[in-house]
Amino acid sequence: MSARENILGRVRNALNRKASPADTAHIDAHIAAHPVGMQPPRDWEPELRFRARAEALASTVEKVSSLQAVPDAVARYLVVNKLPTSGVCWPGLRHLDWIGAGLGMEDRPARGADLVGITGCYCAVAETGTLVFLSGPDTPAATSLLPETHIAIVDTARIVPFMEDAWALVRAERGRPPRAVNFVSGPSRTADIEQTVTMGAHGPYRVHIILVG
Repeated sequence: MSARENILGRVRNALNRKASPADTAHIDAHIAAHPVGMQPPRDWEPELRFRARAEALASTVEKVSSLQAVPDAVARYLVVNKLPTSGVCWPGLRHLDWIGAGLGMEDRPARGADLVGITGCYCAVAETGTLVFLSGPDTPAATSLLPETHIAIVDTARIVPFMEDAWALVRAERGRPPRAVNFVSGPSRTADIEQTVTMGAHGPYRVHIILVG
């Protein structure tokens, strides 16, 4: 008997209930089907909703027409905000013309001294303005979590309406989730000390999102 079965068995005994094989099969089928619960009315367009929610969470958002336009957009953002023009990026972004845009980006996981991290994302959730990241050798989590400035590139075709849609996409494309799935909704913040909101407490001070599409 597994630990899970042992715990559930003790709960059933305490409730004076017995589970038949038919009941167990029904429960297993229900879990495997991943039923979707109640959702609010979707009276919005996903991209516009995502942008509005992300900005409400203190992220900044810009849209460009193609992936090739991203380096220039990153350079503008960094220069205007007087931020470092060097940093790290995901390996899958190494082919972009960072040097041509006047930037020095290394394709490696971030370390403590790196102040700018550039990533893609697996998908984004429109309802909450959330970025979704899947762990893996080519998508190091440190790049989005350690630097003070996180710049995320989002393909507008990968914006899904609800969180349930993000999980459904993972199951459809990957079969099963990776070791870690991270959800980022705006810059890091906390109000633990005297109920005063402090940015960058456990991660980036700022999140800039570049929509591509």
